[in-house]
Amino acid sequence: MTTLALLQEDFQAFMLRGAPDIESQVVGTARVPVATRLAIYGEGYGSRLIEVLESNYPALARLLGPEDFAALGLAYVRAHDSHFRSVRYYGNELADFLAAEPQYAEVPVLSELARWEWAMTEAFDAADAVPIDPGAFASVPPEHWSGLRFELHPSVRRLALYWNVPQIWKALTGGGEERVPPAVERQPTVWMLWRQDLQTYFRSLQAAEATALDIVRGGGSFGGICAALVAHFGEEETPLRAAGYLRGWTEAGLISSLR
Repeated sequence: MTTLALLQEDFQAFMLRGAPDIESQVVGTARVPVATRLAIYGEGYGSRLIEVLESNYPALARLLGPEDFAALGLAYVRAHDSHFRSVRYYGNELADFLAAEPQYAEVPVLSELARWEWAMTEAFDAADAVPIDPGAFASVPPEHWSGLRFELHPSVRRLALYWNVPQIWKALTGGGEERVPPAVERQPTVWMLWRQDLQTYFRSLQAAEATALDIVRGGGSFGGICAALVAHFGEEETPLRAAGYLRGWTEAGLISSLR
């Protein structure tokens, strides 16, 4: 390994782990000793990553407040290196971190709020695709409907949440001072998120629509959707209900192709 490569390795080890090997290769002065010079970089690196976390999780940052969020950010930075070319994606494991760390796990609304904010980020940053025209269904022969499959827009995300984090998020990011108190349900509510143009949308799903969406996400057919919805609506009503879901998803730009 070259001298430059060794120097870079030692510097990286200091930045990530506080390893002291780089100290012998840094020149200090009486006014600015080695420890001070290294601290400028070491502390700056961690501070920048905490700023990134605050940018990616604005509602969580506001809920916790500056001091507590800074403590959370420091703990996360110490446990998770940045492996991305863009810091935009740093913090992808924060929800799992909150769910696993004892001091945060006892407040599960924090983990769910982080999951929600990351899903919002993923939906906004997802690849683009041209939604199908609602008239595309008119060209499908009746005998082909049972085997018809659908590609969802890449931005579509699905979350099951016990806490009212979408409402909390909206209150915290809406610019007002009024906050929504956390509330938990015995059964989770399924939420769907997606991007249309440059706007991210979300809404809750009833059990039947959530079932239909899960079948589509798993590559299932229209016939599979109908078979699963019979338990909800009965044989006579099911095809119309399933077609209604497809129509609504298409009008919202959620379906990008038919197969």
